[in-house]
Amino acid sequence: MPFFLSKRKEKSLPVTDERMTRFNITLQGGVNLVLHAIEHAFGGEIFIPKIPSYKINILAKAIAPNAKIEIVGIRPGEKLHEEMITSTDSLNTYDCGKYYVIAPLNEGFSLKEFIGKYDAKKVPDGFQYSSGTNKEWLDEGQLRKLIKEHVDPDFSWS
Repeated sequence: MPFFLSKRKEKSLPVTDERMTRFNITLQGGVNLVLHAIEHAFGGEIFIPKIPSYKINILAKAIAPNAKIEIVGIRPGEKLHEEMITSTDSLNTYDCGKYYVIAPLNEGFSLKEFIGKYDAKKVPDGFQYSSGTNKEWLDEGQLRKLIKEHVDPDFSWS
């Protein structure tokens, strides 16, 4: 977001690939995740928040609706989508409401107790949590509101 905000005066925004997506989490959302993990962890789990995704080209339009979108291509090592849970991770992943939890394989972790305490539901084998296949998406208006609330209170898109 800060990169596009800095480039929007140039009337052209470089977009790697129109298919590119990212997850979005606010600073407070990150803090809440850490506090939740501290309060609920049995030990060794990985907590993954259920958060919305956005398409990079939609973010560009939200920031500078009249700017030209210039497709610049994917650079080495860059990904089209963020993947927080891989299909391999699904073998040990549980849905715990607002969060997914990847359970550790260590002997000291009581999976049965964890499932009972948090009503954890096993995700299907092969499940993936990716910004590209996410079910919750931010649109231009929602992105503008987030930018104004969390990045730049003086943000204007017109």
